[in-house]
Amino acid sequence: MLSTFMKKLVGDQSGATAIEYGLILALIALVMSVALQDVAGTTIQMWNRVESESVAAMTN
Repeated sequence: MLSTFMKKLVGDQSGATAIEYGLILALIALVMSVALQDVAGTTIQMWNRVESESVAAMTN
């Protein structure tokens, strides 16, 4: 009985699949985080340019 249980436990692949899905999800989250940081940097630069050009237009 114990040997049958151990054989089933060793042959079970469902845990490995769950771990693979978890790793894929973590990779996707990492890629999204990096992409959002890049978009945020670009957006901040754009608004800083808008601000400086608006200030320059108001002072002239």
